[in-house]
Amino acid sequence: MTFIEKIMGFFGVSEEDGQFEEDEFDGEEGTSPPLKGRSNIVSLHTQKNIRLVLFEPRSYEESPEIADHLKSHRPVVVNLQLVRRDQGVRIIDFLSGTVYALGGNIQKLGNNIFICTPANVDIQGTITDFLKDDELKDLR
Repeated sequence: MTFIEKIMGFFGVSEEDGQFEEDEFDGEEGTSPPLKGRSNIVSLHTQKNIRLVLFEPRSYEESPEIADHLKSHRPVVVNLQLVRRDQGVRIIDFLSGTVYALGGNIQKLGNNIFICTPANVDIQGTITDFLKDDELKDLR
């Protein structure tokens, strides 16, 4: 056993691991045989950049477009200040169902502003609602 073979053995690699015979591979023609010893390689940079989408719907009909972003694993901030209250409730109902189906989360950020996230995005912390002056007086 040579010095190189001892070092390769220490790291768990032998000359046989890096070699293969073409007659052993029964895959489709035109494809390369699998490399032995490559199953333990893990990429440290698997996370892609996550794009946050800002959306201001003007009607309920835009709800599926927001849901498509969620299905594509993109978090969405939805500003409902441009729609009537009844339309906003319908949009949030639709998005709540979408988020539930995807295993995600929905939270209120402010007055008529919500964040919807798919399962691959976690939300930490909360934002408290500002109390009206009347409610503040009651607390004192």
